[in-house]
Amino acid sequence: MLYVVIIAVVLIFWLVGVDRPVLKVEFRSGEINSFKGHLPPSFKHNLVEIGDKQSFDGVMKVYSKRSGYKLNFSKSIPKKIQQRIRNVFPHQGLKSKGTKKA
Repeated sequence: MLYVVIIAVVLIFWLVGVDRPVLKVEFRSGEINSFKGHLPPSFKHNLVEIGDKQSFDGVMKVYSKRSGYKLNFSKSIPKKIQQRIRNVFPHQGLKSKGTKKA
């Protein structure tokens, strides 16, 4: 019986405590340093253009919610840059993990 409680605690911790973004992009000097997840080519091109005009450092994470996608930026990315990235973000262009039923 104790092992069931331990497994439940570990499972709840994993579901709540682990950070699981759909897309994570790291910027260094306005250039894309690394990314995890599906980064559409048009969005990548727009990010490179934004970084060419003004250099910045930071991390952008995209989370999948029921109502759509949520963009989360580190505090080192200026608000003007955040808004420009939000404006070019392809809300329909990211791939979902599951299959959609018709």
